[in-house]
Amino acid sequence: MIEWIWPWILVLAPLPWLVRRLLPTARSQEPALRAPFYEEWQQLSASQGVRGADRRLLPAISLWLIWLLLLLGAARPYWIGEAIELPNSGRDLMLAVDISGSMQIEDMQLGQATVPRISAVKQVGADFITRRSGDRLGLILFGSNAYVQSPLSFDTSTVKRFLQEAQIGFAGQDTAIGDAIGLAVKRLRERPAESRVLVLLTDGQDTASSVRPLDAAQLAKDLGIRIYTIGIGADRMTLPGLFGSSFGSRQVNPSAELDEEGLQQIAKITGGQYFRARNPRELANIYQLLDQLEPVEQATATYRPRQALSYLPLLLALLLSFALALRQLLRSGGWRGHETTREAL
Repeated sequence: MIEWIWPWILVLAPLPWLVRRLLPTARSQEPALRAPFYEEWQQLSASQGVRGADRRLLPAISLWLIWLLLLLGAARPYWIGEAIELPNSGRDLMLAVDISGSMQIEDMQLGQATVPRISAVKQVGADFITRRSGDRLGLILFGSNAYVQSPLSFDTSTVKRFLQEAQIGFAGQDTAIGDAIGLAVKRLRERPAESRVLVLLTDGQDTASSVRPLDAAQLAKDLGIRIYTIGIGADRMTLPGLFGSSFGSRQVNPSAELDEEGLQQIAKITGGQYFRARNPRELANIYQLLDQLEPVEQATATYRPRQALSYLPLLLALLLSFALALRQLLRSGGWRGHETTREAL
């Protein structure tokens, strides 16, 4: 369907005809030319009158078409497409991911290989982000400091790419959980109160924040922000013995520094939940549970795509003008005269 923004401008279409009809004919003040053999010239002109009229008719029609095309462009036509449904945003959800030095510990079993914690977070987190197609997502990365890597956006593919590109050490080696919560509160406080959610994932305890995590959690509660905390890291890991053999190997707890009690309190204060992810499978189950706890809104809104079409009649008018100019140049011998002048030089 085509819609016109200024259709009233088309009433100017007969303006050239009105000007020609109403304005008086221009009268030349130059003296008449006296020439011999006038009667013979008059007869010759009469024999060529039909061809001359045809030659004058073509430019007149072309100029009229150019005028109409300019009016069509000025009327600003738009093509309106079919209605497209868009899901309304169900949540404004910030992801806060720990990229401190401890996230490079290789204690996550992914298939047959043992991979660093951050690799498991990237793989499983990317699937979770992809499923949030109706939500506005943002990403905070934190280590010694917290940074907004991606502001709240419907562009989940960009958020996923930023998560996959995160590198250990970008934000420092320590862990600033309180600062990450405070930064998320700053970003979420302007959003609708019923849709503010923070998912915080870490493998340690707060060691570098300027704001105590529990104080930041209390502020989040006051603003109606729910925080879901995830503690990541295996409970047991076997360290190889002498020369990489089993001789002298020992079992250690790589998650000894994880502050589970603090994460539980943060979640409890804000009305969220605490989850423990000891391997990628448990992490994936947690994200599926979060899909159920914070569902994507199913209501839809519609919009119609719009595309401006003014350039089409304007382009045709330009091409037609060039054709008329070229025709006049060829008829007047402009190019031939130019070539003659060059040969004379």
